Amino acid sequence: MPEPYEPYDPYSPYDLITMGRIGVDIYPLQTGVSLAQVETFGKFLGGSPTNVAVAAARLGRRTAVISRTGDDPFGHYIHQALRDFGVDDRWVTAVDRYPTPVTFCEIFPPDDFPLYFYREPKAPDLEVVADELDLDAIRAARVFWMTGTGLCEEPSRAATLAALEARSAAGPAPASAGPARSAPAIAGPARSAPASASAATAATAVPAVEPALHTTVFDLDWRPMFWPDARNARAYYSQALAHATVAVGNLDECEVATGEREPRLAAEALIDAGVELAVVKQGPKGVLAVHRDGTSAEVPPVPVDVVNGLGAGDAFGGSLCHGLLAGWDLTRTMRHANAAGAIVASRLACSAAMPTEAEVEDLLARS
Repeated sequence: MPEPYEPYDPYSPYDLITMGRIGVDIYPLQTGVSLAQVETFGKFLGGSPTNVAVAAARLGRRTAVISRTGDDPFGHYIHQALRDFGVDDRWVTAVDRYPTPVTFCEIFPPDDFPLYFYREPKAPDLEVVADELDLDAIRAARVFWMTGTGLCEEPSRAATLAALEARSAAGPAPASAGPARSAPAIAGPARSAPASASAATAATAVPAVEPALHTTVFDLDWRPMFWPDARNARAYYSQALAHATVAVGNLDECEVATGEREPRLAAEALIDAGVELAVVKQGPKGVLAVHRDGTSAEVPPVPVDVVNGLGAGDAFGGSLCHGLLAGWDLTRTMRHANAAGAIVASRLACSAAMPTEAEVEDLLARS
């Protein structure tokens, strides 16, 4: 196992902490072939919130993950992969009694990518316990990202809600911590002035001085196969939305959370549920973002030749966090996130495919 980190420094909060699913993706190295015929596979770090942390780290952000693995070789691989990607793994701990989950997929471009989850008898990432959370770090993070899957079973559900409640109760952090590290006020991209840096500057570095941020993102992440009783989902989603600043989901996920499927109505329902910013993914129609202050942006997708659509949403999420942290306006944030997702869709892997800032800016310049 890797050497342990130094103790957490409360005066140096993370740009992003994600919490939830983690595992190993086993992807075929042949496309257009069913698993019954696939002969060679690749092994990759997986789990949606984990991939979001990787995506943001690739864009220059300081990130960490809260989750659990099995105490097995796949779990050890996860720790090494996180560190290789520059993601802090101090809060990824082992569960003796459950194996690290694996996920297989089939790849039939451009739009058919069946997933096969192996998370029985129970995934270790659902064994995150509220009493073991580092609530000081969670409170201090500039962005905290959690998912609907974390609400599907105990003790993960109670831990996820405890983290959200700690974020809500934390309130403003001291402004003296400095603009790039403090978290004194909830601020979304629609409340900030557009960034003035040129594309060339943005492609090489994160701005030195950025707006303060204290944002909680709820990735609606609806996976019905993970819920023992899916009828309870909306009630738990409502509890989480009351503590969230931003909600992100596709039309199916928005319908589970709010009962609304029409994009604008779904966004308004999410705002009514408590968030400041609703981001509704519409597939081939692009993305709709609506802020409580009335600002909105609807941005089409970036066209690419799709290899594997899995992981594009996680790249979108990491880029969304990057834009929020930078204080970009809604349109710039959504364009960047769409481009990041498109790049990953054009590649085979998820975590290993996450783009750099230069790659995103290059695609945007050519689009």
